[in-house]
Amino acid sequence: MSARGWGVAVLGKVADLPGYAEVYWRLAVAGFRRQWHYKLAMFAGLFTNSVFGFVRASVMVAAVGATGGFAGYDAGSIGAYVWISQGLLGALQFMAAELELAERIRTGDIVVDFLRPVDLQLSNLATDLGRAVCALLPRMVPSLLIGSLTFGLVLPGTPESYLLGMLSILLASAISFLALFALTTAGFWVVETRGIRTLYQTCGPFLAGLFVPVHIFPDWLRAFATATPFPSMLQAPVDVLSGRVTGWAAVQVVGVQIFWLLAVCALGRVLLAAGRRKLEVQGG
Repeated sequence: MSARGWGVAVLGKVADLPGYAEVYWRLAVAGFRRQWHYKLAMFAGLFTNSVFGFVRASVMVAAVGATGGFAGYDAGSIGAYVWISQGLLGALQFMAAELELAERIRTGDIVVDFLRPVDLQLSNLATDLGRAVCALLPRMVPSLLIGSLTFGLVLPGTPESYLLGMLSILLASAISFLALFALTTAGFWVVETRGIRTLYQTCGPFLAGLFVPVHIFPDWLRAFATATPFPSMLQAPVDVLSGRVTGWAAVQVVGVQIFWLLAVCALGRVLLAAGRRKLEVQGG
């Protein structure tokens, strides 16, 4: 069975889902199918990820070799960090230019979305999770295979790490989308949001641990980063899936992700409600 057929088969089992749950599940299926139409772009993304993966892995492995290891990383674990993080990039949204929602807010078409019988935030989240699953399939496994054949990776040998890792990736994808959703609502108050998005795209990946692991940040910067949701978007799933944290420590990492999921979701709902009131005032 092809990747598309497998993904749609998994996402398409909706017969036993009642009411609104079935609606959101179908939106996830639609998001998956929509993303699958961009197969060439996804495989081009895999090529780009692999090129940057080679560059990052070469630098990181050389740094480990020169220092004898740092922050608990050796050549195998730093390789796992690099290639898992590269494989996750397609599923995450903290580097996305903008959501379609931004243009709908700018034009006022958001009014139509408010009239629909589904929750605006949750419906967009469901669609994006379907997209994230589709984007993850052709990137994660090939990235890990390439890393294993070229640099050698140290991965956990227990199924618990992979199960928690999958949950952590799902939470990371949801947090990254909800954070961008909350950022997009700034369009209710400002005409141009490119400056805000640029700041987000610059600081977000760095604080998430994309360029270097959060664990090697200076104490003050690491404390600042962990006070934001960004490490839960990338560093957390990498730590869990690579086996850097296991057992109760891994459960705690996932628990922190759940906290940020709820916090960012609540922030987005508050901003969306405030923006809706402002939009109604402007429209009379």
